[in-house]
Amino acid sequence: MKSLTEHLSNYACYHRDSRNILTHMFGIPMIVVAIVILLSRPTFSLLGLPLTPALLLSIAAVIFYFRLSKLFAAVMAFLLLLCLIVGEQIAMQSTAQWLITGIGLFVVGWIFQFIGHYYEGRKPAFVDDIIGLLIGPLFVVAEVLFALGLCSSLQQAIEQRVAQQMAPPKP
Repeated sequence: MKSLTEHLSNYACYHRDSRNILTHMFGIPMIVVAIVILLSRPTFSLLGLPLTPALLLSIAAVIFYFRLSKLFAAVMAFLLLLCLIVGEQIAMQSTAQWLITGIGLFVVGWIFQFIGHYYEGRKPAFVDDIIGLLIGPLFVVAEVLFALGLCSSLQQAIEQRVAQQMAPPKP
């Protein structure tokens, strides 16, 4: 299994343009919230516990993140918990409101993504590696932490790997 540094480095190679990174700061959270909203129905019960596809997917994602980093898993668990709360509230609305909100956020989030990749001049990372769909939210969290001056050793390791990966091959 790849490390957090490897995953974020590979993802970062597709995201070098600051405008692309900025669009991802908005687009990726919108997409994550949209997916949670849309998967917050139906609710079913297992051993008396109410479950939704959104909760099960969030648990699976946090387990994946935990294997990469306890810190990032904790941050993602907190953020996904907030998404689950929002998703549950919106799922309790009418079917039309639930779908309009979920699909609307999903579409607008992807518009942000594709605008960013237009600036980047490169396809999204998930096209080459589907796991990029799980790494995108971590990338946003990492960029925010880096902007706050946190996790500088991780940031340096990522930048070194990106420089190596993007360097032209030696003749």
